[in-house]
Amino acid sequence: MPVQQRIRDFSLSAVVAGFVAVLVGFTSSVVIVFAAAQALGATPAQATSWIWALGIGMGVTTIGLSWWYREPVLTAWSTPGAALIAGTSGVAMGEAVGAFMACGGLIVLAGATRLFERVMDRIPQAIAAALLAGVLARFGLDAAGAVTTAPLLVIAMALIFLAGRRWWPRYAVPGVLLAGLAVAAGEGRMQWSRLAWEAAVPVWTTPVFSWSAFVGVALPLFVVTMASQNLPGVAAQRAAGYRTPVSAPVTTTGIATVLLAPFGGYTFNLAAITAAICMGREAHADPARRYTASIAAGMFCIAIGLVGGAVIGLLQAFPRELVLAVAGLALLGTISGGLAAALKDERHRDAAGLTFLVTLSGVSLGGVGSAFWGVVAGAFALLVQQWRPGGSR
Repeated sequence: MPVQQRIRDFSLSAVVAGFVAVLVGFTSSVVIVFAAAQALGATPAQATSWIWALGIGMGVTTIGLSWWYREPVLTAWSTPGAALIAGTSGVAMGEAVGAFMACGGLIVLAGATRLFERVMDRIPQAIAAALLAGVLARFGLDAAGAVTTAPLLVIAMALIFLAGRRWWPRYAVPGVLLAGLAVAAGEGRMQWSRLAWEAAVPVWTTPVFSWSAFVGVALPLFVVTMASQNLPGVAAQRAAGYRTPVSAPVTTTGIATVLLAPFGGYTFNLAAITAAICMGREAHADPARRYTASIAAGMFCIAIGLVGGAVIGLLQAFPRELVLAVAGLALLGTISGGLAAALKDERHRDAAGLTFLVTLSGVSLGGVGSAFWGVVAGAFALLVQQWRPGGSR
């Protein structure tokens, strides 16, 4: 397709969806990333380099994959992975970087051998849809709960959203964002003091490979990234009706991890929550043009990586309730669609319901998040329902 046509595919709603995806992704977990860097004894320059590496890595891979497949493919850092790193002790930065590179190598192996894709192909659509709904429903609940601390802000945004869906559906989410900014500014909730204009500079850390760091950091990081991030990431794509290849994008995130780990790019994976924002009809009425929303998100990620602390400060200037409300309202259609697809087939309804509830619960066992255990619960339920002694029918 000519470049000119792809440029014409862009729209204001797609660009805003990309911005909202980045806003939600960064503000919801950037603190965990900083905590992970500090747990490894990172200097302020190294911590800023982490933001540079993560922003550049997510931006380049997101733009490249979305442009190549002409479908919305978003990548992200591993939030549960950052939490795992933040809880480690006694690991030097060099050893951690070596473990990050080893984890990237394992992700490349899982993608290049198509092992992960074969696992995903065996998961029924109802289970995948319930998994996505369970992952995203937490944002809807958080948005509703934000009414208790910022009633005027959240209610005003909800009313604008309903009006937008009724009269200007393509621009409902941009309207919600603008309304939220106006009300937050009027209430004095914008924290402009957090702004500090400074560029990010990459800092190289020489990797040190050790068996203890491989076992204690690389393997757990690989497991939580594949189970808690890539699994719902693929589910989000399929629930939205996209059949994007799995192996090549996963392999790409592994390569990006290996290349950028020395600068702080500890782990990259397929995104689920932020991807869902770019895959919904609020991004574009035409599903074939929603890839422009993820490209816009990639551009915003690169901008964050380049100016580092300045953009992080800008994102943190938004009140927490505004971010929660924007995320919950932007994901409402995707949550509803996921539930509808999950419960449509009566044969899979119980298994899908169990998957949804376990995933929504947020339970974590063995350091692995609820997304993985939701799939396990749903698969076990299907096995029990469909099993016939001796193969009889």
